[in-house]
Amino acid sequence: MADPKQANQKSVKIAAGAVVCVESEIRGDVTIGPRTVIHPKARIIADAGPIIIGEGNLIEEQALIINSYPENIMPDTEGYEPKTMTIGTNNVFEPQTLQLDFLMKILPNYHHLKKTQKVNQTPART
Repeated sequence: MADPKQANQKSVKIAAGAVVCVESEIRGDVTIGPRTVIHPKARIIADAGPIIIGEGNLIEEQALIINSYPENIMPDTEGYEPKTMTIGTNNVFEPQTLQLDFLMKILPNYHHLKKTQKVNQTPART
């Protein structure tokens, strides 16, 4: 019997000119277009149908792209047609947590900020 990891990798198609790190997780029927870069720790999972990624995309670390089943549909549901997820060209998928933390620290040092307003936590009376 074939190794499931190898069998799964057979459905991954990588176009010439794409850069895909071995440490990324790519599962299912995935097509990656030219000039697309996939960083280590990025995850692309095609459970409910194929994923087609166009040209010139950047998928950074910790990004998760998943084509999953709707909540009310199970994988073995009879009559379910797989749906293709298509990602166009020149998109960027990134984890923003580090960038947000960085900007929250740096921006106040170099820019004047607008004052924050207190949000009324008391519900309105009717």
